[in-house]
Amino acid sequence: MEGLRDRRVYIETYGCTYNHADTRKLALILEGQGCRIVAGPDEADAVVINTCTVIGKTERHMLRRIRAFADRDLYVTGCMPVVQAAEILGAAPSARLLLPEEISERFCGACTGVVGGAGIVQVAAGCAGRCAYCITRAARGPLRSRPKEAICREVEALVGRGTYEVQVTGQDVSAWGMDLGERLPALIDAVSGLPGDFRLRLGMMNPATAQGIAVPLARLLGEAKAFSFVHLPVQSGSDAVLAAMRRGYTAGEFEAMVAAFRKACPEVRICTDFIVGYPTETEEDFAESMALLRAIRPEKVNVTRYSPRPGTPAAALKTMPERIAKDRSRILDAAAKEIYREQNAALVGETVEAVVTCRKKEGSVVARDRAYREIVVPGNFLPGERLNVRITGNRTVYLTGRATSSNTGTANR
Repeated sequence: MEGLRDRRVYIETYGCTYNHADTRKLALILEGQGCRIVAGPDEADAVVINTCTVIGKTERHMLRRIRAFADRDLYVTGCMPVVQAAEILGAAPSARLLLPEEISERFCGACTGVVGGAGIVQVAAGCAGRCAYCITRAARGPLRSRPKEAICREVEALVGRGTYEVQVTGQDVSAWGMDLGERLPALIDAVSGLPGDFRLRLGMMNPATAQGIAVPLARLLGEAKAFSFVHLPVQSGSDAVLAAMRRGYTAGEFEAMVAAFRKACPEVRICTDFIVGYPTETEEDFAESMALLRAIRPEKVNVTRYSPRPGTPAAALKTMPERIAKDRSRILDAAAKEIYREQNAALVGETVEAVVTCRKKEGSVVARDRAYREIVVPGNFLPGERLNVRITGNRTVYLTGRATSSNTGTANR
């Protein structure tokens, strides 16, 4: 990082919200070293790529981008330098590796800044899991939670700079505090007691660490300064596959957890993930995933085809034919979209309270209701502005609406 002083720097960022927070930190560090962050590589003296390597397709894309800048003054950060340094240097021999820990150690700002009304707070690095397929555990290491007081100070700083949506991120948000003798509900309760008009958007939580706190967490989602939204990746509906994945829970325990969330917070919106085509997954296992999907009817689903990651236990297993995994992915994704198409259709014609979180494009904004549903609304409203929105359309993965009033007066009809 010492070579990045008084220069024009272009940064490309991939992957999770945690990575995007690292990029915001890096940009502030570089600006403090006299650099200027530019919008494109043609304007830059140096290029930084913040990498993700969660699946094989993403890794291949990262290597293509690294090769594209191999003849430039190139720095590579994110997960790949930790676990795949040789691959990076094979693609760009002169690239310099910048470990994520170096960014964290050098950052001394109060917060990562506000972009479009949203700020990011990293509450923990690493995780407490041991999933057989996951390379991120090797890249980010064991769970290291930040102290509650430091997190509260950062949220205060973000809110003071105009943040409405505080995105709480980590490799496993529900694991926060397990290494400190605390648990996530205590953190949410403490942050919710801070002054200001804001909402927390909780990031991905592993069911194995969330199941012990599901009820108090769900109650806080209905009462505290948090969106009523949880992202709980189940990954499979088959107990045999979950055991092979080393996920630490059963399909029945996951279903009971979803029921507990919905009972304690009826408005909660459940997002989940499925991995299809895991090496041990049979037709019967896949049928159990389909059955679980239809039983819990999540409001959002991310479907990923399994790909082996180097150095993980699952990488030693024989992979199934790609065509089978592709077919299963298509079938599961179609069934998921049908579920939330039906759920969204029931909202058309309703009026909901929502808050503007960002600009979609010129002339429209994205507003989120309490359950964090995305509603595209015409108008030039400001981030943080509260609207009453009449839902006018269902686009399956988002809704459209028209503001009938706002907290600053009558909105454009």
